Amino acid sequence: MKLHKMITGLAVLCGLTVGGVALTQQPVTAHAASATTLYKQWQKAYVGGKTQKYVKSNNGQGATTALSEGQGYGMLAAVLAAKKGANTHATFNQFYKYYRAHRVSAKTPLMQWQQTKRGNKMTSTGQQKNSATDGDLDIAYALILADKKWGSKKVNYKAAAKKLIKAIKQKEINPTTSLPTMGNWATSAYDRSKLRTADLMTGYFKTFAKYTHDSSWNKVAKRSQSAVKKLSARHKTGLFPDFIFVTGKSLKLKAVQPYAIESGTDNQVGYNACRVPWRLAQTYKLKHDSVTKKALNKQLKFYNRKSKITAVYTLGGKAVNSYENTAFTAPVNYAARVMKRTALKKKTAKQLPKSIEKKNYFSATLQVVTALS
Repeated sequence: MKLHKMITGLAVLCGLTVGGVALTQQPVTAHAASATTLYKQWQKAYVGGKTQKYVKSNNGQGATTALSEGQGYGMLAAVLAAKKGANTHATFNQFYKYYRAHRVSAKTPLMQWQQTKRGNKMTSTGQQKNSATDGDLDIAYALILADKKWGSKKVNYKAAAKKLIKAIKQKEINPTTSLPTMGNWATSAYDRSKLRTADLMTGYFKTFAKYTHDSSWNKVAKRSQSAVKKLSARHKTGLFPDFIFVTGKSLKLKAVQPYAIESGTDNQVGYNACRVPWRLAQTYKLKHDSVTKKALNKQLKFYNRKSKITAVYTLGGKAVNSYENTAFTAPVNYAARVMKRTALKKKTAKQLPKSIEKKNYFSATLQVVTALS
């Protein structure tokens, strides 16, 4: 969304200890401890609200804002932190209540993509009441993890997950290509052809199929894998652009021009596609499929040749800027960990901040979610 680009642009300008472990428990790893410490720092800096909690995305400037994207990250972070031993169940439920309060409607459980604080209330107006697919996908997956972690007796995460997944299928999947659209507002053929490449979350789609017993999600997963394969083959680097047009059952790809959808990096590895290594690694960790492995390793081979990861690349592999940004480094670091690329893992780990960046929502949040994953 446009605000998202504005927020991440600000990021450019700004340029757990667990004790008392019983003998029967598995020891907490150093990585798990540092990840939960980052989570606590992140929560203090970016989580707002009382009985209903949300992730503040305005970087301390102007009115407080929240995005469904951030809500998805927050819910994922809370349940992933719980899996590492942190006491985050209450926080997750507060995130869940906020999501519930900001659905498109009682009948359509997609989340409104943006809220702004007006008169001490977080509200959406106009186009802010539309949905954003990436946020909905993370919220749905977080609800599945919550059901597996805590069960659904006190809070029915299972029913909420299934209802949301059904709404995503009905409102946010292109009926021709079977690929995710950008949101429920994408109803024309032109808008439906817009693909945010970081939304090709094949692991999620396969998980949805199994969880809901709806085999149509396997088709979404298969088509997403086809798109990943096509995108990977377009350039020697294997890099994906922020956006691309995809049409027809054959999934014909057409390049997007700068500023056609969100920003000047629409046709580059910008502040949307920087998440692709994380999303591909998520899928590989869940499903270990050969298409994802090949596409991800091709990108990691490119990144491994760089002395350091910087912000924004052309699809040919030219660095657009000389400065670093955690939103680019953290996903590559996570992918290197998943794929056991030791040299790249060590190199990128040195680039990551030792503590959470303040007033840099997007970068800090991606660091936390990838550290916990």
